[in-house]
Amino acid sequence: MAVSIEDVRRVAALARLELTPDEQERLTTELSSILDYMEKLNELDTEGVEPTAHVTPETSLFRADVSERFAAISELLAQAPDLRESYFRVPRIID
Repeated sequence: MAVSIEDVRRVAALARLELTPDEQERLTTELSSILDYMEKLNELDTEGVEPTAHVTPETSLFRADVSERFAAISELLAQAPDLRESYFRVPRIID
């Protein structure tokens, strides 16, 4: 697929870029070669190949999210600068 200089100008205008004529010519050539390469990739036989997001088959590298009781809750609450019942009070940030 060939990219015209008008395509480059239109994309540059959408991106609010000012390109010199030399840059327009260079980008026309570069974008055309990129799209030509993408066309080559489309020729590959991918029948039976499942889409992947990662190269490795692992689904989760994190431990299971299991709730547990903190043993020293009184020690933790004792460190709070402002405490009401068993909740931390923090300054209001939204009026």
